[in-house]
Amino acid sequence: MNVQSAHEVVALSQGVLAGDRASVARAVTLVESTRSDHQVLAQHLLALLLPHAGQALRVGITGVPGVGKSTLIDALGMQLLALGHRVAVLAVDPSSTRTGGSILGDRTRMMRLAQSERAFIRPSPTSGTLGGVARATREAMVVMEAAGFDVVIVETVGVGQSEITVAGMVDCFLFLTLARTGDQLQGIKKGVLELADVIAVNKAEEPHTATALAAARELQSALHLVTPTDAPWQPPVQTCSAQEGTGLAELWATVLEHQVVMRSSGLRQARRESLGQKWMWAMVHDGLLARLHAAPSIAAMLPDLERGVADGTVPVGEAAARILAAFSSAPK
Repeated sequence: MNVQSAHEVVALSQGVLAGDRASVARAVTLVESTRSDHQVLAQHLLALLLPHAGQALRVGITGVPGVGKSTLIDALGMQLLALGHRVAVLAVDPSSTRTGGSILGDRTRMMRLAQSERAFIRPSPTSGTLGGVARATREAMVVMEAAGFDVVIVETVGVGQSEITVAGMVDCFLFLTLARTGDQLQGIKKGVLELADVIAVNKAEEPHTATALAAARELQSALHLVTPTDAPWQPPVQTCSAQEGTGLAELWATVLEHQVVMRSSGLRQARRESLGQKWMWAMVHDGLLARLHAAPSIAAMLPDLERGVADGTVPVGEAAARILAAFSSAPK
């Protein structure tokens, strides 16, 4: 990483603000690092970058694997570049259980976008984070915005809890679904419809156009059951074909319309403020958990407790209480 001092962090921040791609990559690597010394430097870097961030439109895109998220981002990203935007993609990959590295390789599935100098794609391993959202996604967004990217897209792996996390950190949450797998019903069961700001039925090319339109009508009807009638925004359901690039201009126009409504109602600012508070408490939680695991008294008792919980000789509640008690009495 080659970032070892506060002086180097200042130089790195200047590189990010200048839009230097190598500096952006190094900055994201720094904020993703779990090393305690790197985290201290990362917070210094974020303090320097925050005044220059926050102006981008943040869009979350989710859907089950195989729905075409990466294909859609590649096609939509190219259209946004043609409109003069700079696009950053944070593609949160499921991690390899052996190496902790990203295993989907999003750059290989967004070939056109990856080749543009005005786009930046960053696959980030989740390292086992619940719901598939990398711990440092929020910090990575700050880096991208400070580097001048005015559209930041966060793609999730679509495995349940990740939708809730991403929906809370973006300005617009797009749920991508299919018409021919019953996925629209699965979406209702998972409660994704309650989170989505915009819904798109993908792969609506011939000979499946009519099926996609029928699925869109079904989903629109279902939305009336979960969306308050007095809500300032009623999530629409549209159809598109990421493969053919059709319906994407209309989809982006809907995203922009959503932002107009959110700004005028004050909900966009409220969502941004809520994100800051959640970010703070997430860092408190991570910090406390790291201190707990680092406490010698905890480390000494964990093997026996974990073994006891595994074989059923120690109740889970009792094990947790003993860990918390030991942590409370440990020297601070």
